[in-house]
Amino acid sequence: MPLALVDHAESTRMRAEFTSTLETSCSLETEELEERLERACRGGEIIALVGPLGAGKTCLVRGLARGLGVPDQCTASPTFTLIHEYRGRLPVVHVDLYRLDAEEASNRLGLEEYLESPAVTVIEWADKIATLLPRDHLRIELEHRGDERRQITLFPLSASYQTLVRDVMNSARHRGGQSA
Repeated sequence: MPLALVDHAESTRMRAEFTSTLETSCSLETEELEERLERACRGGEIIALVGPLGAGKTCLVRGLARGLGVPDQCTASPTFTLIHEYRGRLPVVHVDLYRLDAEEASNRLGLEEYLESPAVTVIEWADKIATLLPRDHLRIELEHRGDERRQITLFPLSASYQTLVRDVMNSARHRGGQSA
């Protein structure tokens, strides 16, 4: 059965079954997680980042961009410019919705174009536009656990992201990361 025809209850069951959680103890480990995620990207992925201020969302984007060949000095939070586009092995679009609400994001940014592009699109504060996101995306929730520790939960919201999350988690285990 195509994913688009899966009812809400089935979709919820699938999300719960494939949700993975790990903890990082420093910003470097947080960036390394995203570098591992990058290895699985083929282009066209949508990664929705959710978490409070200081949870490590920009740190994750920096790691992803580095893994895709974007120099570190290029990656900064686009809080005031709203969108940064980077060139690497794959194009990366970094969106920061901190200052916008859903209507502003939709009207001012032309977000639909980015969501349909072949770039890896990473959206900070994605919970603000949850209803605008396509069903097929990866949601990553970050929580600050004190000092530099973070709890990171990956929710593959479709079958196409399940393998990607499994690969990331297997890579984390081999490097000594914890998962639940």
